[in-house]
Amino acid sequence: MTTLLRPSAEERRVLILTPTGRDGSMAVDLLHDAGINGVTCEDLSELSRQIDAGVAAVLIAEEALADDQYSSFARVLARQPAWSDLPIVMLTSQGADSESVARAVRTLGNVTLLERPTRVAALVSAIRSGVRARERQYQIRAHLQHRDQVAASLNEADRRKDEFLAMLAHELRNPLAPISNAIQVLRLAETADPVAARMCEVMQRQIDHMVRLVDDLLEVSRITRGKITLHREHADLIGVIRNAVDISRPLIDAAGHRLSIHALDTPIPVDGDPVRLGQILANLLNNAAKYTPQGGRITVTAQKRDGRAVVSVRDNGVGISAEMLGRVFDLFTQGSPASFEGRAGLGIGLTLVRQLVELHGGTVEAFSEGLGKGSEFVITLPLLMGYDTRYEQTAEAAEPDRRLRGHRVLIVDDNADAADSMGVLLEMLGAEVRVVYGGESALETLDTFHPSAVLLDIGMPEMDGYEVARRIRERPNHQHVKLVAITGWGQAEDRRRSQDAGFDEHLTKPPDLERLKHVLLSQGPAGKAVAPRPTAHVTRPDDLR
Repeated sequence: MTTLLRPSAEERRVLILTPTGRDGSMAVDLLHDAGINGVTCEDLSELSRQIDAGVAAVLIAEEALADDQYSSFARVLARQPAWSDLPIVMLTSQGADSESVARAVRTLGNVTLLERPTRVAALVSAIRSGVRARERQYQIRAHLQHRDQVAASLNEADRRKDEFLAMLAHELRNPLAPISNAIQVLRLAETADPVAARMCEVMQRQIDHMVRLVDDLLEVSRITRGKITLHREHADLIGVIRNAVDISRPLIDAAGHRLSIHALDTPIPVDGDPVRLGQILANLLNNAAKYTPQGGRITVTAQKRDGRAVVSVRDNGVGISAEMLGRVFDLFTQGSPASFEGRAGLGIGLTLVRQLVELHGGTVEAFSEGLGKGSEFVITLPLLMGYDTRYEQTAEAAEPDRRLRGHRVLIVDDNADAADSMGVLLEMLGAEVRVVYGGESALETLDTFHPSAVLLDIGMPEMDGYEVARRIRERPNHQHVKLVAITGWGQAEDRRRSQDAGFDEHLTKPPDLERLKHVLLSQGPAGKAVAPRPTAHVTRPDDLR
């Protein structure tokens, strides 16, 4: 951070403009005896130049300004910065009611009039008052400069934070992509082992949760401002509760808690973001597990009441004091006893719960009879009325492997695990696939493979995805190929750059399978755009993550 500006020697001067040099010299001597540095100016032009160099105050005689000079002098003063209100002491003729004096007061701003003959003490006092006022203005300048420097420092820190989070998100998405692809391959293999099928479901939920956490890294400022984007769909709250329990189960089991779930046999439909709703309930379950002594009881109840869905998470843990009960949802608030401080987090979990519930149009309340008497958190959400809750899979969705037959897909990624696993997945979906690991190889393969779509990584060495996309678009026989960015970079600037480079779509790793199939099906096998057949699935568009 640069040093704050202090008044320079020039900025501590009093500039003097009098009709004669002798008058100016006398004024300089008077001010010198009072400890004030005075400098004479020959004319208005010199005074203007000296003001631009720095000044504490101006002493000017009425006769020193001709009638046609007031406007030009006013323009000089107008060039001063916003914090400046330059003190001007004007020596006037006896009576002080001339037209020139009136014009000076009207046009020059901060003017003090001294009628001649003037006592030396009065002149010195007026000058000192002006100098002190100017010193306060310089203090304001220093404050404004300090504020600007702090703002610049914060902006730089914020920029570096965003860069770090973007890099971290990219590095985390890269390994998530092959893991997600491998899970999809295992699910499409239709293994007869029910345990393996169940584990695939668990892993997929955890991958989805990790992807959303990575996305949250890029939403820190939005979260603190309460500006979180929901990806709404028709969701069954019972299924959401099951998923949240799976997320929190390790913490619950490690503490030896007994978990009971009392819920309806029929679905509880809501219009919401299933991942965010799962985050709400997982946070409450984790909170109950952390603040309940070993071997405690946690009960989850879900029901419909007066047109609303009501979910309760109750425990027999440490409880909440009456003093803290009204503040448990405040950011960074922790009110647990000292013995549980080792299990505490950052104090943002319940704040996020409240923000997310309110974004869904619901409410959350905390109840406790006091310390040592457990606690209960109750969420209410609007029920989705008139919705068919059978949640049946359509015949089209049951046969995804035949939908990509005839499509030729070129996969380009320097991460071999990500490229190979995506290739296996798309082959199982019926596509003809070619996998390469660099930009030059991709360009060499184009003319022999003739793909209808290219899935292209961005952050590759030697030739990045942007350059590969531009070179593909430059080839007349590949103008209509579908270019899809599959990348760990997902910020707005990354999407803009991919669009400028010629990409048709920008999907972040790991891409949602339904979204990826939709993108590929929008391009016919021969490279012509087609209208996709309608599907009963409600998908979460990747570009909204």
